[in-house]
Amino acid sequence: MECCRRATPGTPILFLAFLLLSSRTARSEEDRDGLWDAWGPWSECSRTCGGGASYSLRRCLSNKSCEGRNIRYRTCSNVDCPPEAGDFRAQQCSAHNDVKHHGQFYEWLPVSNDPDNPCSLKCQAKGTTLVVELAPKVLDGTRCYTESLDMCISGLCQIVGCDHQLGSTMKEDNCGVCNGDGSTCRLVRGQYKSQLSATKLDDTVVAIPYGSRHIRLVLKGPDHLYLETKTLQGAKGENSLSSTGTFLVDNSSVDFQKFPDKEILRMTGPLTADFIVKIHNSGPADSTVQFIFYQPIIHRWRETDFFPCSATCGGGYQLTSAECYDLRSSRVVADQYCHYYPENVKPKPKLQECNLDPCPARWEATPWTACSSSCGGGIQSRAVSCVEEDIQGHVTSVEEWKCMYTPKMPIVQPCNIFDCPKWLAQEWSPVTVPSFFVR
Repeated sequence: MECCRRATPGTPILFLAFLLLSSRTARSEEDRDGLWDAWGPWSECSRTCGGGASYSLRRCLSNKSCEGRNIRYRTCSNVDCPPEAGDFRAQQCSAHNDVKHHGQFYEWLPVSNDPDNPCSLKCQAKGTTLVVELAPKVLDGTRCYTESLDMCISGLCQIVGCDHQLGSTMKEDNCGVCNGDGSTCRLVRGQYKSQLSATKLDDTVVAIPYGSRHIRLVLKGPDHLYLETKTLQGAKGENSLSSTGTFLVDNSSVDFQKFPDKEILRMTGPLTADFIVKIHNSGPADSTVQFIFYQPIIHRWRETDFFPCSATCGGGYQLTSAECYDLRSSRVVADQYCHYYPENVKPKPKLQECNLDPCPARWEATPWTACSSSCGGGIQSRAVSCVEEDIQGHVTSVEEWKCMYTPKMPIVQPCNIFDCPKWLAQEWSPVTVPSFFVR
């Protein structure tokens, strides 16, 4: 081995020490790994949807303790659960509804976002202030916090990136794109001031389109917010937002808080329908509504494939173009829809050469000569040669064997094979006698 060579004159001692340390480190890692058996198969996922955890075990083969872990985890079932499935932490709380607590049954609701111990199962008895830790650990795959992908595994909160990998630091941008740059949506913010009257009790505050995210509206004043929705299939709905709570409106979660002097509406999104936020006149004073959300750019320029090459061989050119694409309907629309968004920059056409291979040799013929006879059958001829065309379009004659894969065109052909015109004599007419001979 390198560490055991005799030091030659001038060899730095520090370099030899480095080689010795590296060799020992490599051997120690090999020895350490050699004390473990191979990793076992992955377990079943702790959840069927919504992101769960699976583990794999390995056995220590040494009589002494082994360095390292005997268990490893990975995420699994990283598909969205159907809306009717409900919250995973809430399911675990409700599993205790049929178990008495201090001699009494309760309907348990989840207590989320505990900053001290997010992976314990804390639940609140419905209609009371009673909060109880019903289990020291939630099930693997339970989200640590409602607005995060981080999940609890074995009672500890583990970081999960938007790529659904444990330990990943990747984050979604405001548009919902993992590790994105925020270019697929636009920030919309504004303020509405009610100008209602006795003859106009309702008005539209803002229309929030399908796919929007991170919606927040704050109403200050005596009036009241309510929602109208329209799905992509055209189904319409309405929600009066009569009380504080979290509601499911067209499969979108809506968090609503109602106070004596204001109302707060939050929707994380992405919205699964077009939402129209409206205001209803409830008092003599005017109200103001401040709103902010991220609207998806649903019409985007899409670069086309290259058009067919201008030449089949010998070198040609081909171009791309850009078309306006509707992300909702997955179809091409008029360019004016893409011009609506200032962020949309139409890509410039791309030009590239194509079909650069030389054209194969071919027979090329000169025009036919004049026919040797104007009628009665003649012969005309032409010259036929084998030619090649280079990528610059120059045509040169080459040996005839290069064209032998196609039949050679004829060099002579008959012409004017119709009969020539000729004089044709008819029968003589009867003899006539002059009148002066008749007496």
